[in-house]
Amino acid sequence: MSLYIGIDIGGTTLKGVVIDEKGKLYGEGSVPTAKGEEIAEGVILLFNKLSAGYEGKIKGMGIGCAGVIDSANGTVVQANNLQLRNFPLAKIAEERCGVPVKITNDANAAALGEAKFGAGKTYNDSILVTLGTGVGGGIVIGGKLFEGNKSAGAEIGHMVIERGGNRCSCGRRGCFEAYSSATALIKRTKWAMEEDPGSSMWQSCTSETATGKTAFEYMDSDISANEVVSWYVKYLACGLVNLANIFRPEVIMLGGGVSGQKERLTAPLQAVLDREMFAPQYAPVKVTVATLGSAAGGYGAAALVIED
Repeated sequence: MSLYIGIDIGGTTLKGVVIDEKGKLYGEGSVPTAKGEEIAEGVILLFNKLSAGYEGKIKGMGIGCAGVIDSANGTVVQANNLQLRNFPLAKIAEERCGVPVKITNDANAAALGEAKFGAGKTYNDSILVTLGTGVGGGIVIGGKLFEGNKSAGAEIGHMVIERGGNRCSCGRRGCFEAYSSATALIKRTKWAMEEDPGSSMWQSCTSETATGKTAFEYMDSDISANEVVSWYVKYLACGLVNLANIFRPEVIMLGGGVSGQKERLTAPLQAVLDREMFAPQYAPVKVTVATLGSAAGGYGAAALVIED
């Protein structure tokens, strides 16, 4: 029996899974995330915890890590929140753990996890778009991750969909992330509530406590809420149509907190794609919700070494 470990490095927690090549779960665990080069010790500790009882059966380990990752050389080029720069994490882990180790960006790992074991497992070409604090995701073509030059590609949140538009966290204006993240949705909801004191949205929250769910909860009964959702869908659909026209995946999967709206979100998005994509009848693109949730990164990290 061959087993594989996947570790997802988060800001506060390192989460890991043990799976086989079919994605069957054999174990999972976590340890706190350290900062700086001490992260390597956390990875090794978690590997030892997960591999206990499976000695000789672990054939490799994959790591998903936030930041700019040189996957070819196994290096964390820059991960500001983790206080890492030009750190050879994969090499250190490989030497200490005694198994092959690969590493990629955490969003890429999540995309690969969904492609191999989640909502994209019946498709060859898929894109994961995560709608959280920012807009992230990854691209899988022919069952393989597309990472671009020096693994720095697939930053889908930073394509511009509104030239000169809202300021993005990256410093540019009009990025996909500035309009389609949960952060952007909440900001728009708060603005709408302040503009319409009679909105039903005030019944459940204040403009300070509004969440990404607020507008969706009242969209059927409140004009302001409906306008917020329409605004959000318009920009999100614009980004998805761009991705569909460039990469023509079979499926686009939505992850992150906003994806919890499921059909209330995917149905209007699908309608726009079917109407606005180039040649939609010839090569349709399905919009669906990712299924692995926070486990996607670990599964995808493991898939990095399963493919070998």
